[in-house]
Amino acid sequence: MKRRILVIGLGLIGGSLAKSVGESDENHIIGYDTNKETLEFALMNEIIHESCSTIADSALMADIIILGTPITETIKFMKELDQLTFDHDVIVTDVSSVKKPVNDVAKALTNKQIKFIGGHPMAGSHKKGIKAAKGHLFENAIYVLTPTAECTDPMINSLKAVLKETKSNFVVLQANDHDEMTGVISHFPHLIASALVHQAKKWQNTHSFIPKLAAGGFRDITRIASSNPELWQDIFYHNKGKMMHLIDDWIMEMHELKQMLEQNDKVSLSSYLHQAKDYRDDLGTTKKGVIPSFYDLYVDIRDQTGAIASVAQLLAKKEISIKNMQILEIREGITGVLRLSVPTIEDQQESYQLLHSNGYELMVEK
Repeated sequence: MKRRILVIGLGLIGGSLAKSVGESDENHIIGYDTNKETLEFALMNEIIHESCSTIADSALMADIIILGTPITETIKFMKELDQLTFDHDVIVTDVSSVKKPVNDVAKALTNKQIKFIGGHPMAGSHKKGIKAAKGHLFENAIYVLTPTAECTDPMINSLKAVLKETKSNFVVLQANDHDEMTGVISHFPHLIASALVHQAKKWQNTHSFIPKLAAGGFRDITRIASSNPELWQDIFYHNKGKMMHLIDDWIMEMHELKQMLEQNDKVSLSSYLHQAKDYRDDLGTTKKGVIPSFYDLYVDIRDQTGAIASVAQLLAKKEISIKNMQILEIREGITGVLRLSVPTIEDQQESYQLLHSNGYELMVEK
């Protein structure tokens, strides 16, 4: 008998989960979304096997319920599920990027049949909605699970078995630890990116040419400020305690930097920059843990038709897998930089030799 999985909220994340989990013949996917067009698209494109117009009946038949909604809506749906009378245990999970508020609500649920395991698949896209859903969105991504104390290892393993089609790397964390870590490396950088954009906008009143100069590094560092504002407002609201603490830390950090500049302390400033470079360069290079290691190359290419394809074809002929690709500091009519990430140091070395022998100027990140 197939597992019945109800996915509530068929946006980018919920839709991608439905698509990947639905690839297993063991799973029957039921979809719910407040947007009728979203449901019709999901059915027509076989992202879900059936749709439902109300949650109650489908939830009572489900073995697994995935809440693919923003945090505030997730909490609302959890309280609705708490009022249902289940005749069997049901695993409920979510995709929220802030875990403690959700887990706190889970602890307060009175329905003994609901076994809540918090979830956060750490992947996304600049696109949103069901049309952007991809079955491979979470491949090799970290998928954090934050189970409540009542959840046993067999329950956690059952959820992992359902989610195995995502090909994610699972990590079990305490909800508060998760929120602190994602606050540091995800949520707070988004705040800073938005603040940098606002600073540039204000300075545009003094220097109208700023938008034409704001490319390359500025675009890279502020890219995340283009993400869904409503979604991020919800994240900041529910993780506001951590955000305020990090803002205080940041103010102290900026004060120390300001002192170095005021005192013309070249030694301290140089040391500060070197420490930052060393830490940044070491990110993702460890072979320990669940985070996959990638090795980067930076290739100078001309801004012309087929330039990127030529590089990719050379590596493809040697069966070298490109795990990630990013264009850096492209200017019309001049040389740009193509950053390639490959899975092994051997691939990095072979790629360097191959591209160098074909006339490309490049450097390797060590």
